[in-house]
Amino acid sequence: MPRVLRIINRLNLGGPTYNAVYLTKYLAPEYETMLLAGMKDESEASSAFIAEQEGVPFQYISTMHRHVNLWNDWQAYKHIKKIILQFKPHIVHTHAAKAGILGRWAALSCKVPVIIHTFHGHVFHSYFNSLTSRFIIEVEKYFARKCSSIIALSDNQKVELLSVLKIPDKKICTIPLGFNMERFNIKQEEKRIKFRKRFMLGENDIAIGVVGRMVPVKNLEFFVDVIAKLLQETKRNFNVFMVGDGESKNNILYKIKQYGLSYSEMMEGDCKNVNFIFTSWDKKIDEVMAGLDLVSLCSLNEGTPVSIIEAQTAGKPVISTNVGGVEDIIADGKTGLLSEVNNRKMFVQQLKTLIENDELRKNMGIQAKENIGQRFNYLRLVKDTKLLYDNLLSQKTFDGGYE
Repeated sequence: MPRVLRIINRLNLGGPTYNAVYLTKYLAPEYETMLLAGMKDESEASSAFIAEQEGVPFQYISTMHRHVNLWNDWQAYKHIKKIILQFKPHIVHTHAAKAGILGRWAALSCKVPVIIHTFHGHVFHSYFNSLTSRFIIEVEKYFARKCSSIIALSDNQKVELLSVLKIPDKKICTIPLGFNMERFNIKQEEKRIKFRKRFMLGENDIAIGVVGRMVPVKNLEFFVDVIAKLLQETKRNFNVFMVGDGESKNNILYKIKQYGLSYSEMMEGDCKNVNFIFTSWDKKIDEVMAGLDLVSLCSLNEGTPVSIIEAQTAGKPVISTNVGGVEDIIADGKTGLLSEVNNRKMFVQQLKTLIENDELRKNMGIQAKENIGQRFNYLRLVKDTKLLYDNLLSQKTFDGGYE
């Protein structure tokens, strides 16, 4: 039985965890998989419960963290290498940047037959200064040339990766994320009523949602600028629900205060006269999506954002900046609206259009649900990945020749 060592950056809420857990669970019994994970940031909600609910065991790499620390990274590399020499995998499959660099480095040094990396987004821009970004690109180019295959989450991401990594087209394949989306399709009206009662929202009150990590790349201070302007241009009552947490939260709150806007940090209560409601992480995201009227994303950089997949599965239109793989999820003008990055006037107008037009919002939501369909189903993810594994292994002769 072929063995796979799967390495993920960290178990924080998002697409990478679901991807790694579903592949670990459902590629069995054809593939035996060991799952390794780095450590989440303190401000992030743990997604370890996803693995536990699915009955998927995993091991932490205690020295692998999101931020660069040469000593910790070296220790993490040695830890991964030790596990490779013990487990002797036929395939090492890494997910996201830190795991990708350390995992592929260790796999190459141990001469693992097949090495695969999935880009869950990238850090080529909007994360670091230009010098650091340039260094990261050169490192990624090196490992891209050395590994067996690169997985992009969307066709748009594949085009971007090809332009940056300068590797042959055949070395990159597109395998979209996969989820079990059943909970976003059942008891929607019941969940909507429950959410709106929780925050004492009227039926005609518009609830706008922003779901995810509060970090610089998500550009949420810009979103506060948008809402401040929108409040001047519409008489329709609306509230913004900030579902998540992260290092940028204090900056976001400071910007809200600068505008003289109101905010609250509560899991329930009367929010009719509150502009922003910070709920922190909410594991009942299906109930949240049912209760919202539309979802926004204003990121500077994205891979395939889970929040807008979940939103559209729940029948909610999305307004998003046109970055990364967003265009592969949203049909502009049909299931949502795409905006230019940092174009406040455009973003305000799009939000105004949707919150003031109930029929348009409803129709876009219906089309959004139809558009998503089964494209992001976890069984399709497993099938596509198995085909890739089978194909790559068929081209290799495994002799267990680890150093």
